[in-house]
Amino acid sequence: MNIVIIGQGNVATNLDYAFRKKGVACQMVCSREGLDQLPQANVYIYAVKDEALASVVAQVQGRERSLHLHTSGTMPITVFGDDKPHAGVFYPFQTFSKARVIEDFSTVPVFFEARGIDDISALYSLALTITSRVYEASQHDRERLHVAGVFTNNFTNLMYTMAAELLKNTHIPFSALLPLIDETAAKIHTLSPRDAQTGPALRGDENVMNHHLSLLTEEQQNIYRLLSDGIRRRNL
Repeated sequence: MNIVIIGQGNVATNLDYAFRKKGVACQMVCSREGLDQLPQANVYIYAVKDEALASVVAQVQGRERSLHLHTSGTMPITVFGDDKPHAGVFYPFQTFSKARVIEDFSTVPVFFEARGIDDISALYSLALTITSRVYEASQHDRERLHVAGVFTNNFTNLMYTMAAELLKNTHIPFSALLPLIDETAAKIHTLSPRDAQTGPALRGDENVMNHHLSLLTEEQQNIYRLLSDGIRRRNL
């Protein structure tokens, strides 16, 4: 088997590394040039931005026998037209960075969808090459999983950024928060998110919350109030 990954971003870099580590012939190509001269491959993986996906797919011609897969959590399988009868979705659910390649891909969940039973089988086998966590998922489920991932990862990382900003003019390094961050994440492995919730909003400690608000900028205050209200509504 040989794979061509179209794209050179975070997802493409990590998939390329994961497949190569398992001995699979893999090649990354830039999505902006030379797509009419792509090397022949059994599988083409389109790891590009959602807004560019349809355009990139349309540029790849004459690969009817190959399996074509995109890595988006939100784009439908129908982005592949009739000229690509063997098509599907290969959605690895993890946060990816080129600067920090995932060494052990075996625990990364991959959610997939395909048009026919043969393609489902091929896609399942492909995913098992790099991970033991492989799940079939419809577009409906992937869309909601993607939004859940944004709340879990992207919005959480924004909270880390804001916390770092709050400590900027102190003598306390951001690293002082790491044990708290690690324990917060570890608790979710044994407790439900609701049962793991702590803090002044849960306790209804208005004195502490008002003091916090006095230390914040207007933007920070708005976010603090919004999140605190969300905690209180879910724990009445």
